[in-house]
Amino acid sequence: MNAQIPRQLLRRQLLVGGKRRLAGDVSRGFSSSVRQTQQQTVPPKIPRDAPATTHFGFETVAEALKEQKVGAVFSSVASSYDTMNDLMSLGIHRLWKDHFVRNLNPGRNPLTSPPSSEQGWNILDIAGGTGDIAFRMLDHASTINNDAHTRVTVADINVDMLAEGKKRALQSPYARTPRLKFVEANAEKLDMIPDSSIDLYTVAFGIRNFTHKDAAIREAYRVLKPGGVFACLEFSKVNNPLFDAVYKRWSFSAIPLIGQLVASDRDSYQYLVESIEKFPSQTEFRDMIRKAGFLVPGQGWEDLTGGIAAIHKGVKPAK
Repeated sequence: MNAQIPRQLLRRQLLVGGKRRLAGDVSRGFSSSVRQTQQQTVPPKIPRDAPATTHFGFETVAEALKEQKVGAVFSSVASSYDTMNDLMSLGIHRLWKDHFVRNLNPGRNPLTSPPSSEQGWNILDIAGGTGDIAFRMLDHASTINNDAHTRVTVADINVDMLAEGKKRALQSPYARTPRLKFVEANAEKLDMIPDSSIDLYTVAFGIRNFTHKDAAIREAYRVLKPGGVFACLEFSKVNNPLFDAVYKRWSFSAIPLIGQLVASDRDSYQYLVESIEKFPSQTEFRDMIRKAGFLVPGQGWEDLTGGIAAIHKGVKPAK
């Protein structure tokens, strides 16, 4: 009897130990299967630092690259800027610019202005590196409004375009005078321009190339004085379907080819055509101007040559 007792105890211990190990194995197996199930069902995380994208013509690129790629285009076409616009507008851009300036009537006529009023206008011309608009503004102020004090600051992000404008300015009466200044600047962040310091903000055939057009319009609002005017001349949407079909066929077929023949640069002209197609419609762009806080007169735009181009305006509300 005594010899059997230890054997019985041993059997019980082995039996209990085996049950414990079995329970532990089952528990571990269950936990492992739960972890595997959880790992399989948790959706993959989307990287938060994925770069934002935008369009460069019809190509989708990282936002950080667009400014660089647009800069390369305009460095390429700086010396043939007028030729480029002649091709893009069938030569009518010169008439559009003349109309744009006449309609804005820059300058403060000393014969009709109150004696206490400030002399001249302070005009900011954005993306106007070659001086096309600036020279017209100063000519109009001087000859039409007898204003020898209106001044224009030409701001452009592209140094090659600015160099072309400075070269042209030497042939004008405004070279080396305080009435004309050229500065390198990004329209989306005009830190060098004080708040409420500008009478007229103009941008002609430039805003469609900006990465963040809404940011540029907000900056325009910030720098303008109460009552100051935002004025934009830009390629737009043709409003006659038949004319639009003809115009697009010309744009996409002929302009890149002529760019290759005239400037040995097909790709830049291809981008410029595509950038027109990607630009917002007249209604969409008007709404962007309103959203920035501007008062929009009338319908908000004036179509030129059937909508090939359009003039948009916004007025900063007076306090």
